[in-house]
Amino acid sequence: MNEKLKVYEEKMTKTMANLDGELGAIRAGRANPNVLNRIMVDYYGTPTPIQQVANVSVPEARMIQIQPWDKTMIKAITKAIQTSDLGINPNNDGSVIRLVFPELTEERRKELVKDVKKKGEAAKVAIRNIRRDGNDSFKKLKGTEISEDEIKDMEEDLQKMTDKFVKEVDKAVEVKSKEVMTV
Repeated sequence: MNEKLKVYEEKMTKTMANLDGELGAIRAGRANPNVLNRIMVDYYGTPTPIQQVANVSVPEARMIQIQPWDKTMIKAITKAIQTSDLGINPNNDGSVIRLVFPELTEERRKELVKDVKKKGEAAKVAIRNIRRDGNDSFKKLKGTEISEDEIKDMEEDLQKMTDKFVKEVDKAVEVKSKEVMTV
C-alpha cells in the first residue's frame, strides 16, 4: 500500500474506533459496563474513570455493580453518576453501588435506533471528508515526480478504502440497531 494512503486508512480506522466507542455507550436494555466509560470521578482532585477507582461487574442482566476499592469514594462515584447523562439513579448500601437498568419501552428503543443511525451517518460523513482531504492532497501532486496515472490509482484505492469503511459503519449500525430492538 502506498505510504500516502496509509495516513488516510489510519484516520478512517480511528473514525471506526470512535464510532464503536459511541455505540458501546448506548445502552440496549442489558447492563453494559461501557456506559460508565465517559463518567469521571473526582479522585483526590483528579478526574478519573470509574473503572480505575472501583471494581465494575454485571451480576445480573440489567444491573451494574460498582465496588470502590476505597470506601470513601462511594459519595463521589454516586454524585458523578447522578450528574451524568446516564439517567439512572444509583443505589448504595455503604460498600457497593448498584445501577438497575429499567426495561426499555418500544418508543425509547426506536429513539435509540435513530440515535445509532445518526452516529453512523456522522461516521460516514467523517470518512467521506477524509477521502475528500486525500483526493485534494493527491491533486496537489500534479506536476511533481508522480505521474497522473499513479495519482488516479491512489484516488481509486482511496475510494475502495472509503467504500470498505462505509460498509463497516453500516454493519456496525445494523448490529447495534438489532441489539437495541431485541427485547
